[in-house]
Amino acid sequence: MLSLDFSAILQGRYLDWLIAGAAKTLMLFAASWLIGFLLSLLIAAARSSGLRALQAASAAFVGYHRNVPGLVQLFIWYFGVPQLLPEAWQQWINATGSEFIFATLALSLNAAAYMSEDLRSGIRSLPPSQLEAARALGLSYASAMRKVILPQALKVAVPPLINQSLGLFKSTSLAMAIGVAEMTYASHQVENESFRTFEAFAIASLFYWTFSFLIMGLGHVWTRRLSARGAR
Repeated sequence: MLSLDFSAILQGRYLDWLIAGAAKTLMLFAASWLIGFLLSLLIAAARSSGLRALQAASAAFVGYHRNVPGLVQLFIWYFGVPQLLPEAWQQWINATGSEFIFATLALSLNAAAYMSEDLRSGIRSLPPSQLEAARALGLSYASAMRKVILPQALKVAVPPLINQSLGLFKSTSLAMAIGVAEMTYASHQVENESFRTFEAFAIASLFYWTFSFLIMGLGHVWTRRLSARGAR
């Protein structure tokens, strides 16, 4: 029976792989969250605009990303989309390494769909008179959403947004399927080389567990700051 020995993989190239994988996971999460959140604001505003074309387009976007598995979305971006691009672009993508870019795009769009629904719920919880009053004061629809509606909707939507952030963080592990050397990929690589299966995935589990709690902590701080700002 193989005895547990974490020191066997916390040294040399194994440790380097794990550190690089952790850094790649955090980069992938940060980039996907930022793009996804900004896009979700636009989608939520579009779905509440009253314009049928915008509502239909945003509803189709959300429907696709909520009903198609994330792994399939990732494969479409990585294997399918490049085939639709000009040959010169395909060569550039193949030369520069497209795994991280397409993983970020797929995860961002998926997160945007879910986050926009949370924001839309926040918007629908507000009295319609809020938007009417803002428009009556001379604000355009975009300004009324940006200055009046979305800040209030955000306070309501923060708890579900934290849950979506946790889901996005864990979904970064899907990127290993297209060769992104994130934490799960690095752990699998260490396990293959060292045969220390339990130790490799235990360290990966500890990494995801620790940063999930950190995300929840940051979300709690964000909630308290929004509540304190609203109480003034």
